Amino acid sequence: MEEGYRDRSAFIKGAKDIAKEVKRHAGKKVGRHVDKVADEYTKRSYTRFEEEDDDDDYPVQAQDGSYYRSNSRANDDEGAHSDSTEGHDEDDEIYEGEYQGIPRNDSVEKADRQVDGVGQSQFRDAAQYEGERRKDQEELAQQYETILQECGHGRFQWTLYFVLGLALMADGVEIFVVGFVLPSAEKDMCLSEPNKGMLGLIVYLGMMVGAFVWGGLADRIGRRQTLLISLSINSVFAFFSSFVQGYSSFLFCRLLSGVGIGGSIPIVFSYYSEFLAQEKRGEHLSWLCMFWMIGGIYAAAMAWAIIPHYGWSFQMGSAYQFHSWRVFVLVCAFPAVAAIAALTTMPESPRFFLENGKHDEAWMILKQVHDTNMRAKGYPERVFSVTTIKTVKQMDELVDMGGEATAWHQRWRIKLTNLFHQVWSNFLTVFNPEYRRITYMMMAVWFSMSFSYYGLTVWFPDMIKYLQKQEYSSRTKVFIKEKVEHVTFNFTLENQIHRNGEYFNNKFLNLKMKSMVFEDSMFEECYFEDITSSNTFFRNCTFISTLFYNTDLFKYRLINSKLINSTFLHNKEGCMLDFSDENNAYMIYFVSFLGTLAVLPGNIVSALLMDKIGRLRMLAGSSVISCVSCFFLSFGNSESAMIALLCLFGGISIASWNALDVLTVELYPSDKRTTAFGFLNALCKLAAVLGISIFQSFVGITKAVPILFASGALAVGSFLALKLPETRGQVLQ
Repeated sequence: MEEGYRDRSAFIKGAKDIAKEVKRHAGKKVGRHVDKVADEYTKRSYTRFEEEDDDDDYPVQAQDGSYYRSNSRANDDEGAHSDSTEGHDEDDEIYEGEYQGIPRNDSVEKADRQVDGVGQSQFRDAAQYEGERRKDQEELAQQYETILQECGHGRFQWTLYFVLGLALMADGVEIFVVGFVLPSAEKDMCLSEPNKGMLGLIVYLGMMVGAFVWGGLADRIGRRQTLLISLSINSVFAFFSSFVQGYSSFLFCRLLSGVGIGGSIPIVFSYYSEFLAQEKRGEHLSWLCMFWMIGGIYAAAMAWAIIPHYGWSFQMGSAYQFHSWRVFVLVCAFPAVAAIAALTTMPESPRFFLENGKHDEAWMILKQVHDTNMRAKGYPERVFSVTTIKTVKQMDELVDMGGEATAWHQRWRIKLTNLFHQVWSNFLTVFNPEYRRITYMMMAVWFSMSFSYYGLTVWFPDMIKYLQKQEYSSRTKVFIKEKVEHVTFNFTLENQIHRNGEYFNNKFLNLKMKSMVFEDSMFEECYFEDITSSNTFFRNCTFISTLFYNTDLFKYRLINSKLINSTFLHNKEGCMLDFSDENNAYMIYFVSFLGTLAVLPGNIVSALLMDKIGRLRMLAGSSVISCVSCFFLSFGNSESAMIALLCLFGGISIASWNALDVLTVELYPSDKRTTAFGFLNALCKLAAVLGISIFQSFVGITKAVPILFASGALAVGSFLALKLPETRGQVLQ
């Protein structure tokens, strides 16, 4: 009896399993569009096995002879559906994006229907998989260009233009900040000549690191998010640098500020290019370059307006001082802060989403671009006709996070390590055979242009200072064997040399000494009070019964001199450095202002002609003309001539930079674009450091060597530029 009962239970259970399996296969085969008649026939064929309640359990004899209530659901095969979802087809589910009106991506549907083949796809050859990815990227590039044509060019692109322009403006400001504050900061921070040189180069070193790091990250975590992080770092440390007092802390803050702003150029151009159709790309990327010039003008104008106002300062004792140059540093952080605020209102690049398999997010952004432009043009009724967009196959990367038992810091370490490996792997692909020749050629062009441009632009002001110094020295007055007694000096003494003089019972009260030299002279019963000196020295002099009260005539200014019954009281605290002439500071601001303003005509011309004559002709032609203009520097022997040549060189060379930026964007595919751009921009900053260091070493020695170096580098760059492929008229990869 018991054996028959068990046979009946097993028979019914087996029949039910067969019914479930047939239904599942039938549903998969015909989908949700299958004929209802066939579906009803399948149900009727096995209805007698399903009419019984699934909750009816049958006693089953255990090994020990006892019986227990059997649960059919517990005995189902692993992976089977529960009764509540039995026979439910996944294709009948409502697509999640349909709630937001997002069309379902065909490639996603195909992937969902091919779940059974995932296990086999994991073993496919890596080269074959990469080939499929490349094919997907080519299809996406063509489709994406068509979509951008439908979206049009209008209010959305112009809004993004000004937002990203603020980020590029912040980069331009960062280049000029240290040069403008250096004449004032050296007094507060006791900077020696080597320290001043290091402070000038530290920004370039920081930007070099930042360009490489942020460029690589932007291809992994997104353009917008990476740009927000980099600008935030720049803003925070630029703010701190205006308050810190010591040289080391100021140097550290400017270094990290440079690291932050280093990501702006590679990300901004890549980000903006992915919202531009082919016929607009060259022109509008060139217009975007104007914000770098605006940043230079902003920095020069703010320095001119703020730094000379020494009343804009306060101090707390002798330990903390906040002078006007610190106000200028604070004001220079405003463009980065404004860029952060504006960037929070903009979306991520839809091309980045599509490259990473995020179809719905990309579709929503492109629809936003389309609707924004159509409403601004007076066509709000136009509907975004795109239904599906190609997405690129994703490489599955399994990372063992250690489970919930792993500490949070260990999970973060694993995430960061994995991210580092992904960025580094993406960087290495830039040197794959497919891109190797282009990368090496671009490295040479970037290096040659940066070496000559930054080297000359820093060399120009130094040469102007040298010419000013030469002209100043030609007006030096010389006094020999003069004898002065019982005279009070309370006026400025400047640019004089006194030899073999005798000074008896004289008073030097509340005055400035600029470029004063006393040689082989004697001071007897003299009184010095409240003296501020610059480039002033006493050589082989004798001081007898002389009092120095509240002066900065420290003993290091007394070279091989004798002190007999002489006293120093209440020496002025501060650095043993010479203060700069205010006229020289104004000249630095003025020259920088003119140099950046001269870029405007070249920028306009390059923007209008970029899509007409092509990127290569623009790059090579501008480099050749810059090389010729650089040659004429050898004929500039006056201050005005040097300034004119600076403006000429800057106005011509800007076209080369614009063309190079556009070429870099268009030569690399989307998933490697910011990585390659960041690497080339980092190489650019390295070349700038080398150029500045080499060119400055020849100031006052010869003009021939710097001019020869710069001309040669520009000539090589223009020749190599012609070997690059032309990208005008090509679809953005």
